[in-house]
Amino acid sequence: MNSLTPPVPPIGIISSPYKEKFGIPRQPGLVTAAHATLTLLPPYNQPETVRGLEGFSHVWVIFVFHATQQQGWKPTVRPPRLGGNARMGVFATRSTFRPNPIGLSVAELRGIQVQGNNITLELGGADLLDGTPVLDIKPYLPYADAIPDARAGFAPEAPAAPLSVHFSALSDEQCRQKQTRLNTDVRQLVEQILRQDPRPSYQQGQQEGRVYAMRLYDFDLRWRYTTDGIEVLELADS
Repeated sequence: MNSLTPPVPPIGIISSPYKEKFGIPRQPGLVTAAHATLTLLPPYNQPETVRGLEGFSHVWVIFVFHATQQQGWKPTVRPPRLGGNARMGVFATRSTFRPNPIGLSVAELRGIQVQGNNITLELGGADLLDGTPVLDIKPYLPYADAIPDARAGFAPEAPAAPLSVHFSALSDEQCRQKQTRLNTDVRQLVEQILRQDPRPSYQQGQQEGRVYAMRLYDFDLRWRYTTDGIEVLELADS
């Protein structure tokens, strides 16, 4: 049984700039410029449910991989960190294709807004698709949740981000225009996302000149790979 509702109803919904799976950073905290909000749903949208949470800098967000839920699970997957060439057991990875499509992500808690029964958590560095159902929120405890000497198997450290990102004159101007309207540093967001190289692992090192696109907020980000790195072409409105 893969369906999680019921008996595990969501307690909130994520709103984020990521409108599709492609382009979302593969781990939380890699794109610090990504701002998301978590809106609590009835009957959990009571001020009492978040009392004391403002004292924590980060939270664990337990959520559903709703966009891939219907595709089922796989016993082995190809982790991007291994170039997509080696298979590992699903329980040795953070793949979205799991027996129960449950995800766990840590995010910076940048604020809590309480206006009557409208309660939202402002999150930073989240790697969550827009519309993600949230099952639970737990405070991050540094003394218990951070283990300095822990081993990390085939992913011992953060992935390198060696690609440089260049903006065309058009995209640079579009970033400035959208920054005012969206009240976020759009240029920094785009640069941080693209430096992670969102291409599938099997395409990395190939496809020079090919134009890629992903949906952010209400526009389509388009870019291409060149011998100098990445060129941002445009931020096209729909």
